[in-house]
Amino acid sequence: MPVATLSEAPEFVLGDAVFRALAVPSRGSTQFAIWALELAPGMSGEAHSLDCEEVLVIHSGRISATIGMQEIQAGPGDAVIVPMQTSFALRNAGPEAVHATAITSAGFLATLGDRTMTPPWSL
Repeated sequence: MPVATLSEAPEFVLGDAVFRALAVPSRGSTQFAIWALELAPGMSGEAHSLDCEEVLVIHSGRISATIGMQEIQAGPGDAVIVPMQTSFALRNAGPEAVHATAITSAGFLATLGDRTMTPPWSL
């Protein structure tokens, strides 16, 4: 499938975050896992790490994050680069939703506490 539309993307909700699978293996991508991400105002995610690099491109809103030991802020047009095997947690302390695109490798593993899994929005 050469076009994977956002309007037909499977949607997954985890707390105050919404994931919409775009270019993932189930939609024709063999090397990448790319999804649209929406973080509600006040959202604070659980710290986790991936076995590969992840890039988040912010389209609207402002995101705060802890990446390793570093605190960062990012807004529209910024790319947040998370190195592999680095703990990170995302937050939206702003008054509007954050809209972003997440890009990583197909088949990656995420570790949250003592759980390791491949998130369903990346399959």
